[in-house]
Amino acid sequence: MSITVYNTLSRQKEAFSPIETDKIRMYCCGMTVYDYCHIGHARTCLIWDVVRSYLQWRGYQVNYIQNFTDIDDKILNRARQENTTMEAVSERFIAAYFEDMANLGVKKADAYPRATHSLDGIKRLVYELEQKGFAYPSEGDVYYSVRNFPDYGKLSGRKLEDLQVGASGRVEVEDPEAAKKKYPFDFALWKASKPGEPSWESNWGAGRPGWHIECSAMVRERLGETIDFHVGGSDLIFPHHENEIAQSEAVTGKPLANYWLHNGMVKVGGEKMSKSLGNFTTIRDLLAKFEPEAVRLFILQAHYRKPIDFTDEALQAATNGWHTLRQGLLFGQQYGAKLNWDKELNFDKNIALEFEKVVDEDFNFSGGLAVLFEVAKNLIKEGNILVHQGKTETLSNELQKQWQTLVKLAEVLGFEAKIDQEVKISNNGLTDEAIETLISRRSEAKKAKNFAEADRIRNELQSQGINLIDQSGGVTKWHRNS
Repeated sequence: MSITVYNTLSRQKEAFSPIETDKIRMYCCGMTVYDYCHIGHARTCLIWDVVRSYLQWRGYQVNYIQNFTDIDDKILNRARQENTTMEAVSERFIAAYFEDMANLGVKKADAYPRATHSLDGIKRLVYELEQKGFAYPSEGDVYYSVRNFPDYGKLSGRKLEDLQVGASGRVEVEDPEAAKKKYPFDFALWKASKPGEPSWESNWGAGRPGWHIECSAMVRERLGETIDFHVGGSDLIFPHHENEIAQSEAVTGKPLANYWLHNGMVKVGGEKMSKSLGNFTTIRDLLAKFEPEAVRLFILQAHYRKPIDFTDEALQAATNGWHTLRQGLLFGQQYGAKLNWDKELNFDKNIALEFEKVVDEDFNFSGGLAVLFEVAKNLIKEGNILVHQGKTETLSNELQKQWQTLVKLAEVLGFEAKIDQEVKISNNGLTDEAIETLISRRSEAKKAKNFAEADRIRNELQSQGINLIDQSGGVTKWHRNS
């Protein structure tokens, strides 16, 4: 089986063929660090982390790089508002980024280059563009001449003449630097310093880099002139990724990336996320209401290229789905000893092959999840049969293979379940103390109107052969099935 991916550049699915046989170079456009990460960032970072994980599962060594833009107008504006420095703002929100991603379960990239740490490479690239006739200085700035790059627009499908007609004079109004440019859609590679702003010396005077040139330089510096995957949100296709291609390929004469992959956008309650609309949701706000695994499940249930709409109802449904998957993942911890399982790793190749067949088709994680849910539900059914009848319908060694395969494949997608330490399970099932602990948690969940969690706990106890009887006054009695 081979992996196929939808390449934004060709606008079609293609069989994936790496530059090196078993190694992959992958770059993700990261954060501009001036504020806390929002749910759009959550989707982007989680999707490409899982893609990296799946590629590793398929046997590739992946060098995964994600940058930080730590010099930008938005960062400088925040620094002015808080009467602090660009560096202080960047460090604060880089630290917040790592905290948010850890809480979301997103693993770290192999490296996080920063724009301010890549200035030599940036200036070198600007110089080479100027020498080759693709860039020109103007009043301390340096601009890229888009008309000198014949392939400009090949990623987004936009044509310069169409852009020019569509602008209808608005460009000059919206762009205060329009007078410095030879052509309205030329973009800044280097910006002359302004009073009170950080700057660095260069051949063109003191200044700082433009946004687009930063990623071109960091890709080249960290991964080389051509990489396998360049990924990011679909909002970056134009102009950011289009401009990256123009910059890099004008200098090297080689493709910047063989495959361009983009995840779909995020809405909140059917509307575009915006602070002005009051629906701007940070990862921190989201995880205060929902379990990180439920958020992960919600994101992976939709194909990565499709838009998704964050609603409380959808996330509550994902929470219920996670509790089902969790119950399947806990099967071995709950029943393995009773079924006399050994510690040898057993693997069901048929389940794994089915999982790979689905996910290989343009990283179809929603299809992969369907495979996992089928296994999880079967294990839950067998657990109920074991509790009520004292034996399972499926042979013990087959259940062990199913469970261990489920655990491993779930791990590829970033899911893991553990029984809380205080909720102990003996060979004869839950202890009385553990049952009382779970009943107490269920009562707290009901008080908080988290009825999905209350139902999950009831179902978990029922799977262990424990029946609950709710009485007046909030009292819950329980008994074991005989």
